[in-house]
Amino acid sequence: MIKQDTSENQVNIIYLGLGSNLGNRKNNIEKAKFSLIENNIKILQVSSYYETLSWPNSNDPKFLNIVLRVVSNLNPSNLIKLCKNIEKSLGRKKTLRNSPRECDIDIIDFGNSNVKSEVILPHPRMHTRNFVLFPLFELNRNWTHPILKQNIKKLINALPKKDIRSIKQI
Repeated sequence: MIKQDTSENQVNIIYLGLGSNLGNRKNNIEKAKFSLIENNIKILQVSSYYETLSWPNSNDPKFLNIVLRVVSNLNPSNLIKLCKNIEKSLGRKKTLRNSPRECDIDIIDFGNSNVKSEVILPHPRMHTRNFVLFPLFELNRNWTHPILKQNIKKLINALPKKDIRSIKQI
């Protein structure tokens, strides 16, 4: 369990992206959700599951992804540490970037803040990823990117057509 700092008393609305493309993908994601709850992360909403091709190598196993709307009084730094610990506990190993993995947990948005420290918020590539935008839209149709100042509908419409056609809601 990550110890909370005394300055961490403000509750923030946070969007987390969870994904898996190794093993029992759905089970891996459910275990990650359970671990978040065990660590005092309150889940407010859960998107549907979405399946996408792996990137950058579409020959790798397909990914299953969801987005969670959660609240926590952890700061971004401690939340990312918790997420990395959960990934490791579910079998994630240090490998090449973007290689297949049992579990991936990303902080997509943290209280609509713009942070550049050990974690960059909002997630620097989230606005180009169908597996983030579609489930996020499902949870919050009015979400606006804190830096780009574009609403989620505009971000989805800016995706390449192949990215819009290739995502499948499960």
